Amino acid sequence: MNISKIIITAMIAVSATTNAENVISSPNKKITVEIKNDIEANHSGLRICYENKVIQTYVKIGIATGKNVFFDNLDIIPAGKPELIKDEYEMITGKRRLCSNYATEQTFKIKNSNNQDMDITLRVYNDGIAFRYGINESSNDSSIEKEYTTYCITEGQTRWMQTYAPDSYERFYTKSKTGYNADSHKWGYPALVETTDSVFILISESDITKGNCASYLDNENKPEEFSVTYPDNRLDYNKRWFSPWRVMIIGKLADIVESTLITDVASPSTIAETQWITPGVASWIYWAYNHGTKDYQLLKKYVDLANDMQWEYTLIDWEWDTMGNGGNIEDIVRYASSKGIEPLMWYNSSTNWIGESAPTPLYRLNTKENREKEFTWLNSIGVKGVKIDFFPGDMAPIMDLCINILEDAAKHHLMVNFHGATIPRGWQRTYPNLMSIEGVYGAEWYNNGTTMTDMAATHNATLPFTRNVVGPMDYTPGTFSNSQFPHITTYAHELALTALFESGIQHMPDKPETYYTLPKEVKNILMHLPAAWDDTKLLSGYPGTEVVLARRIGNKWYIAGINGTKEKRVLSFDTERMKLNYKTSCTIVKDGKDDKSFDISQKSIETNEVINIPCLPMGGFLIVTE
Repeated sequence: MNISKIIITAMIAVSATTNAENVISSPNKKITVEIKNDIEANHSGLRICYENKVIQTYVKIGIATGKNVFFDNLDIIPAGKPELIKDEYEMITGKRRLCSNYATEQTFKIKNSNNQDMDITLRVYNDGIAFRYGINESSNDSSIEKEYTTYCITEGQTRWMQTYAPDSYERFYTKSKTGYNADSHKWGYPALVETTDSVFILISESDITKGNCASYLDNENKPEEFSVTYPDNRLDYNKRWFSPWRVMIIGKLADIVESTLITDVASPSTIAETQWITPGVASWIYWAYNHGTKDYQLLKKYVDLANDMQWEYTLIDWEWDTMGNGGNIEDIVRYASSKGIEPLMWYNSSTNWIGESAPTPLYRLNTKENREKEFTWLNSIGVKGVKIDFFPGDMAPIMDLCINILEDAAKHHLMVNFHGATIPRGWQRTYPNLMSIEGVYGAEWYNNGTTMTDMAATHNATLPFTRNVVGPMDYTPGTFSNSQFPHITTYAHELALTALFESGIQHMPDKPETYYTLPKEVKNILMHLPAAWDDTKLLSGYPGTEVVLARRIGNKWYIAGINGTKEKRVLSFDTERMKLNYKTSCTIVKDGKDDKSFDISQKSIETNEVINIPCLPMGGFLIVTE
């Protein structure tokens, strides 16, 4: 049977005419979006301006459903007037505790000649735009078969994009000026694009709800056109349907890095009482001892490490169900509890890597009944959270499973870390027990080959502008010694990563003896390391080259800087945006005489002071104020 489809396409177009009724501006008027219609060409259009200049990157938008009607002679009708929305909310984890969902919003009804319609809701923020589609119940549709949203990135524009790896999102954000790629035409979020005049756009999505898949970008047909693509063939629904929000963060690099737009558009928290959700630092055995969780005596050393370093947690990783050498899982949980350390436990999702060679335990969280049984047991023995690994991709059933896990874990006051999984898409606001998501090429890869060794510094200096913008990132920083393959970044670079990278639970992966032998000033910093922040400011940097980021907790600032190059570099920044007191005492830890030593000093810094820190190749620094 031939099924005609509703296909609604629109593109960001440059036009000399403006319909004031269809122009929406951000609250500060810096960003404007014009919605246009062109009946003869059978498309509607948007034009996006930043500071009164049309941005280069444009977008096509559209949806195809299974309804036997083709939308033609399109017309866009404003549904009411633009409204200012301002929603203040608080985050338990993340780059900023107090956030504001502050935008101009308007919904437009798109009609065809048969008077059938669908909605597009558009929000214009001071730091970007977001839009989503809505299908009315009255349309009698039951499936979404394709989305035509397309981000058009012209050849020659600099971009940092990651080839799509749906089961892990573990790739580098490669800098390029072309959409041609011999190896892949599929790309994961987020994608960072530099337009003219140092204006940047970060493309991602947010608010994946039950019944929706996540998506990726595909430019197979045209190298300049990156289309939103579903991993599912079709999405079925029973009532009014909304797509996830399509998000473009727009502005200077500071606007990109500091933006909370991903959580701004996400659904509000579903958890009323959150006192049991506590960000913190965890000792972690896997990086240094791949199969170490089988060894009770070795695990005790990581509990002791957490105790000695005043960290809140220890993570008991895979194969804990086969533990020996003097104790089992309940023994190590009791030992941790006796030291005041709260244990976290690893699980295989049993949806991807399964079978005879798969790491265990298996098949404990796949159904609601299984989860209820397992989570009840975890509560009874004193476990505080779960790390769940090896998800196969972004399909709707997997997104539903992740949401069900978050909901069921919350009922049992368990925190969640998704590993080998998708990137954050706003769930950290809706389900604040989500503490972190891997979704990154992290320090774990020092176990797998030399690629991370060679690429780490540039990669680390790219992540604050890309992956970590959209949410918590379980990179597992703080690797001073070597695992199976060496790191060539400096010790000061590695120390800086512990504050540079944001994660609701920051896993510290090195051997206990490594941390014990660090200088006392460095140990003291790690002993008091926050895992959630009141504010975040980008002080300087450029993706892949260098970054200086300031994070605040209470009145204390952590200023982390890294050199992403293989040359000596002076990292310069000023303190104006931090609004320090006239003179503020601080500890400065920077590169020493070689890559494995520190230069540690005490200094007073002033408001509006310009600070220059010399760094070794692939070096760094961390400044902590008193």
